[in-house]
Amino acid sequence: MTEAGSLLVTAGRRLYVRLGVTLIALAAAGGMLAAHRAMLDSGTDRLAAADGEWLVVACAAAAATWVGAAVAQQGAVVEQLPRGRLVAAQFAASAANHLLPAGAGATVVNLRFLTRCGLSTRRSVTALAVKAAAGGIVRCALGVALLVASPGTVRLSASAPHLLVLLPVAAGAVVLVITISGRLRRLVARAVADVRDVHRCRARARALWGGSVAFALLHAGVVVAVVHSIGIGLPANRVVMAYLVASGAAALLPTPGGLGSLDAALVFALTAAGAPGSAAVSAVLGYRLLTGWLPLAPGLLVLALLARRSAV
Repeated sequence: MTEAGSLLVTAGRRLYVRLGVTLIALAAAGGMLAAHRAMLDSGTDRLAAADGEWLVVACAAAAATWVGAAVAQQGAVVEQLPRGRLVAAQFAASAANHLLPAGAGATVVNLRFLTRCGLSTRRSVTALAVKAAAGGIVRCALGVALLVASPGTVRLSASAPHLLVLLPVAAGAVVLVITISGRLRRLVARAVADVRDVHRCRARARALWGGSVAFALLHAGVVVAVVHSIGIGLPANRVVMAYLVASGAAALLPTPGGLGSLDAALVFALTAAGAPGSAAVSAVLGYRLLTGWLPLAPGLLVLALLARRSAV
């Protein structure tokens, strides 16, 4: 078999594995929803009676996330990208991300956008890796900073003491994967080298890190606003920490747009922070509605228009 054929076979196997994991995760999420149907119904009713003013704030924060993503992406490249199309591409990428597993939709859209802007495929892939690495580092740094500034941020409710067991197990699994996978270590080392290269230009560094911080905090802000809209009495710092933990955990499961993985992790994190189960479900439904389902159709329309104009 030729080298090209071998690569195609390997890529095909990886695709099947990712699709299999996606289907398993979605099936597990469906089973969980069926088992907690009463809680889901209660959460939907509570969301329907939410405070409109807080929902407007949540909508504004959701819309601003695409600007944050655009700024971070600009920071990962030297060339000046067309601003309007850059923001539109992030909007379209968020929609495509709900159709393919593990962020593949957003990756494909942004990769095509960068190559259409004149970057080589290698440099485009590097820019996406830098942006992804910065996003992961920012989430960890924000979590640590929040714990240092407010030591009482993490406070488990009596209904979720098993989180103390799950966290070290999850951390151990991540460490084990990184330890045994030489290829993953090389990818991480390469991403770190690319991030260092960004800091040779202060403007790029400010855009990359500023956009990444804004993106994470704006998503957390959507959750905070939705939580307030339905009257959950949780401090904002605990809600932000719940989002950071949940989004980091959801990144380990390759489901489209985090569907199922992020939902379950965020419900669990909010419940562990002290929210009632039905209220946590309401908050996650509201967050999903504003950041995923409502923008989905317009985002796909924008994607079609960009494709028609050969922008992606």
